[in-house]
Amino acid sequence: MKTIYLDNAATTQVRKEVLSVMKPYFSEIYGNPSEPHSMGRKAWIRMEKAREEIADFLHSKPDEIVFTSSATESINLFLKGLIESIKVQEKSTRPHIITSSVEHKAVINTCLYLSNKKLAEVSFLPVNRDGQISLLDIERAITKETVIISIMYVNNEVGTIQPIDKVGRLVKKVNKKRSVPIYFHTDATQAIGHLDCNVNRLGVDSLSFSGHKIYAPKGIGALYVRSNTPLVKQLYGGFQENGLRAGTENVAYIIGLAKAIGMITKTSGSDTNKISKLKKRLIKNVSKVVGVKLLGNPKTSAPHIISFLVKGVEGESLVLYLSERGIYASSGSACSSSTLEPSHVLTAMGIIREDVHGSIRFSLGRNNSDKDIDYLSCVFPEVVEDLRNMAPKK
Repeated sequence: MKTIYLDNAATTQVRKEVLSVMKPYFSEIYGNPSEPHSMGRKAWIRMEKAREEIADFLHSKPDEIVFTSSATESINLFLKGLIESIKVQEKSTRPHIITSSVEHKAVINTCLYLSNKKLAEVSFLPVNRDGQISLLDIERAITKETVIISIMYVNNEVGTIQPIDKVGRLVKKVNKKRSVPIYFHTDATQAIGHLDCNVNRLGVDSLSFSGHKIYAPKGIGALYVRSNTPLVKQLYGGFQENGLRAGTENVAYIIGLAKAIGMITKTSGSDTNKISKLKKRLIKNVSKVVGVKLLGNPKTSAPHIISFLVKGVEGESLVLYLSERGIYASSGSACSSSTLEPSHVLTAMGIIREDVHGSIRFSLGRNNSDKDIDYLSCVFPEVVEDLRNMAPKK
């Protein structure tokens, strides 16, 4: 059976080049990078080279890169770590966080935790029908207690690109008049392989991402934190990662992450152009099916994520039936698809609950081809028709 993988926003296949550079650090250069002996020093030197390579990609300093296990951990470290630091400095006030209603659950649930524990006030700002936030809404939401603005770069469900550079300029302008600055964070997990992630151009104080979305392994992530940003560590133990993240570093995976980042630099232009063309082809062909509606605006969305609403069909059923024909996609976010709750992203975009359950997401990668889209174009209408015929008549 033909296999078409269209779920690259959930996770990607590890590149052979990435796996190749990782292998020696499992069985040959396997020393603990905190140890002073030669085996440990070799691991440490290579790990620090990886840190420099990632810093170069982000246009940051090497000591502004903190290695973590995932984007989720990075987000927790920044949001909780900064709020705890601010609480120590400003005991009389409750810090205020501004974020959007379409963030990844890692941001949403961390903010809810801080709110429920009365450690922070949180404003979840609305989005328009395309899933995009308003700069005016952000500006209006800022109070004298605001210390964090956290807006994702690319939405993981519909691919909407947020105007991060414009938010960065807004924060910079506002901070000129403040004694306690606002720190600006972006979750760049879905952007890192496709869009400009120069932290200075974006104007962010912090940026988080994960390796397994860019052809590195699962279990490795990173957090960029601008110098002099106050953070309280969330893991206690040793003094690894400049005291911000205790625990022996995952050297092989860190090296793999750096290699994946390096491959982006070498191939991003050609890969992105190819993926953009595939996206247009997919939208054109799938949109021909009656009762299928494209979500978001293709002009303001990332090249690799395409989501549709399919009238009269359950998204989960559609995913399962497509998988039986060798096509792998997802319904909503893979991180929370096991729940029966409707997508908070689509709900925030104003889509009614009944229609939300008919969503499907296709996410493209460097290994996809025109033939993949043509195969999907043949199979998709048949599966939709079969499922509609099976549905109980009203």
